[in-house]
Amino acid sequence: MTGSVTGEQTPPPAPGAEQYPALDLANSAVTLPGGHSVDLLGSPAAADRWLVEHALAPAGADLQETCAARLRSLREEIRSLLASRVEGRPAPAGALNALNEALTRAPAAALLHWHPGRGLYRAASHPTTQIVEHALAALAADAADLLTGPDADRLTACGSTPCNRYLLRHGRRHWCSTRCGDRARAARAYARRAAQPPAE
Repeated sequence: MTGSVTGEQTPPPAPGAEQYPALDLANSAVTLPGGHSVDLLGSPAAADRWLVEHALAPAGADLQETCAARLRSLREEIRSLLASRVEGRPAPAGALNALNEALTRAPAAALLHWHPGRGLYRAASHPTTQIVEHALAALAADAADLLTGPDADRLTACGSTPCNRYLLRHGRRHWCSTRCGDRARAARAYARRAAQPPAE
């Protein structure tokens, strides 16, 4: 069951998500208690809003469903790579190929151009129709940096069921939000009470 996106339903960004947009992308489909879920990329308008909020597209880019679907697809590949890293498994070949394809699809450098009225100037060598290509390339590069950089050892999955988000661990904290931490502590306390023998 997919819930509507509201501030009350959607938890705040997980630790590390503000530093790594790719981690925030991975966490953009949230599983909530009670069988609810929220997909922050569930429609072209929602995907457009997410890209604008992360400075990866200009306002009014007016994404189509195919572009939103490509963003959701990259999200799943990044989640697959995060899961393999957290669980100590080999990286899935398909996810590696998808990330590498996104990395090489768009040039990262602004190229040098000449215009008689402007003289020399630098600009990205893509039409505005390739906004998504550049957003995907930037997110793939960010994911690669996260997975291979010094923060990779701090990656963990939220320890509160049914949450499906990833975060950068700080100390012993294994929860993506205060709400998840409270839920995990309550579940542990309940399990301890249930395991105690009944009073005589």
